[in-house]
Amino acid sequence: MERKLVSETPGLIGQTIRLAGWVHNRRDHGKLIFIDLRDRSGILQMVVIPDKEEAYNVAKELRSQFVVEIEGLVKARPGGQAKESALGGVEIEVSGIRIISDVKEELPFDVSKKELELNPSTLFDNRNLALRNKKVNDIFKVYAQVLKSYGEVMRENGFMEIKSPKILSAATEGGANFFKIKYFDREAYLAQSPQFYKQAGVGAFERVFEIGSVFRAEPHFTTRHVNEYIGIDAEMGFIENFSDIMDQLEMVMKRIIADVKENCQEELKEYEGGEFLVPDKFPRIRLEEALEILKNEYGKEYLGIDIDPEGERLICDWAKEKHGSDFVFLTHYPVSIRPFYAMPSPDGKSTESFDLIFRGVEIGTGGQRINRYDDMVKSIQKHGLKPEDFKHYLDIFKIGMPLHGGWGLGSERIAQKILGLKSVKEAILFPRDVKRLTP
Repeated sequence: MERKLVSETPGLIGQTIRLAGWVHNRRDHGKLIFIDLRDRSGILQMVVIPDKEEAYNVAKELRSQFVVEIEGLVKARPGGQAKESALGGVEIEVSGIRIISDVKEELPFDVSKKELELNPSTLFDNRNLALRNKKVNDIFKVYAQVLKSYGEVMRENGFMEIKSPKILSAATEGGANFFKIKYFDREAYLAQSPQFYKQAGVGAFERVFEIGSVFRAEPHFTTRHVNEYIGIDAEMGFIENFSDIMDQLEMVMKRIIADVKENCQEELKEYEGGEFLVPDKFPRIRLEEALEILKNEYGKEYLGIDIDPEGERLICDWAKEKHGSDFVFLTHYPVSIRPFYAMPSPDGKSTESFDLIFRGVEIGTGGQRINRYDDMVKSIQKHGLKPEDFKHYLDIFKIGMPLHGGWGLGSERIAQKILGLKSVKEAILFPRDVKRLTP
């Protein structure tokens, strides 16, 4: 008998079928035993009656997370039962159970509970089990939709997907926040971003994007930082100016939000993401202007020209109130705090760059890049770096590069803010931070 999925059962009433999955929960109600079976498509109630003696005896052995195969008759649930979804209207009257795999030790918590109100460390230490909780599991259905939508919208707009190397001979940003590794008899570094390679991709393919790992050796202890994350990057050639890049990114984010709203309705109901405020045009304000708003509207002042996490949250509050937007672009960051490849603005002090803030957190950064060889060499030197350390990168600009630019987004931060999660680590399958290298 061919295995059926839980999600298929509403259309199979009256048929005897075979299901397979995990025991999500088992409940003894007098003589009846109820089993909630979980597979990749959902959770469904099974009923085992004493008349089916062999199945009944096996059912008495079952515990949460046993892997089982079940045969039974698909029946409509008795009147008055919960029918919040299609699966709530059916159940299986079990005729046979086969244990595929049992559980060898006492579980540290009940994964079938709707809310796992436990210390985050407990959940991350037992991540394999926590991921089987429906609410935790649903985070990654939303996250998968974010990645899927990103890939689809990029391809539809003429971007080709590339995969760049993550073992490099030099630190991408030329800074200190990199992981050094042993590469045979040489030293190498884990990639801080695919920046150099996606710029090379512009020279070959004009428009490229990547979904890949990024490594940052930053000793943070916050809810918004990790040391390995999945970046969703893009680079595009033949732009007029860096507004073209923001236009493209704005369209991408609108698509992601629309797809999540359409395809993840059940998952969104479990979280406190609320309604999305996505205007026709995201507000765009210069960083200096944003700092003035924070000073005048919220009494928050800065010594330098930069913004901190509290400032990002407040400027989003302002954008929400004044523009009805969950998104805001902050533009024209100073040369001193941007990478050497950022295109300087005509004033020579700021750059043609931006950060995109979403619901109080910076989810990405981007802008126009320097495209001429001589200008790039000067910028490298101005940032206190040595051009000879970037020889292969500079070779790109010796053979002709159009005006170009792009962005890098933190995919997990997008999922975090869509769902209103407290920490970005909740949106990472197995998070890596300063203290955590396992599971």
